[in-house]
Amino acid sequence: MNGQPTAGDDALAAPAASLVQRVFCALADGAVHSGEQLAAAQGVTRSAVWKAVGALEELGVAIEAAPHRGYSLAAPVTPLDAARISGQLSPEVRARLRQARVAWSLASTNSALLSPEGAGTARELPAGRFDFLAAEYQSAGRGRRARQWFAPPGGALCLSLAWSFATLPQGAAALSLAVGVCALRALATIAPLPVRLKWPNDLFALERKLGGILIELRAESAGPAYVVIGIGINCALGAAVMRRVRATGADPIDLAALGVVACDRNALAAALLDETVRGVLEFERHGLAPFAADWAAADALEGRMVTVTQPGGEFVGQARGIDSGGALCVHGNGALRSFHSGEVSVRAQP
Repeated sequence: MNGQPTAGDDALAAPAASLVQRVFCALADGAVHSGEQLAAAQGVTRSAVWKAVGALEELGVAIEAAPHRGYSLAAPVTPLDAARISGQLSPEVRARLRQARVAWSLASTNSALLSPEGAGTARELPAGRFDFLAAEYQSAGRGRRARQWFAPPGGALCLSLAWSFATLPQGAAALSLAVGVCALRALATIAPLPVRLKWPNDLFALERKLGGILIELRAESAGPAYVVIGIGINCALGAAVMRRVRATGADPIDLAALGVVACDRNALAAALLDETVRGVLEFERHGLAPFAADWAAADALEGRMVTVTQPGGEFVGQARGIDSGGALCVHGNGALRSFHSGEVSVRAQP
């Protein structure tokens, strides 16, 4: 099985780097770079550099401008790199890799893999193989129920994995719960973190959202199934983006606030891919059962009073974990009810 990642000649081929991207990469080391040096290195005017810096700031990148000295990032970052990510995969997972790509900016990594162009390559993806796509910036990143996902360049990990099943596994609706456990295992490789799982697909730490999972499926009746698994992790959002996210009603947290100040996003991406690929293979063979104990140990809702909102109204009760199919169990009004993800949302009461 050939595991060498390729850039490909299709619509997923990487475009030439923009000036904004090149300036970002030049500033990534955290050192001060004068406008004159940046302009000379990029073969542009200082005014063009100034505009590129402004564009980065509009995207949420924290840049410090020192008069008569130049520009620097508030904190150094390591740009995402497909070769570095794929090079850190375990041999058995790397052997299943077909295509690796990192983009500067996309509407959404999930959407790119589900687009007509991405779907075209998906039809050629053999069962048991995968592609991955990461982006420094998503202009229309999505969470569950079409909620927007904010992530500035360098401040988060936006990663999607495309996988092909020969046939859709039974209980596929619970795959997001298994992937949540995989994400916990990957995060544990970088630091001991107080991360919990909030049903059905959120990563929480200290009662605030650290990341999320979005799974989208294309399947044929009694035929192959193509699934895209999107994982977003807040690494170092910065104060401006934190305020922007809070304005939407969410309460975010990032790895920096949890003590992981210099997160190697390439290593984190590799760990997420390793654990997720292994997890998908395990899920295909045995369903949710191998993940149930880890899920229960990290359940952020267990024993808490919750409000479940669905099209037919609200239900209030005490969360009682998940059943064998991944449905949320809630006890209220003298009965135990089960809720499947779909259009259901859950809010824990204070």
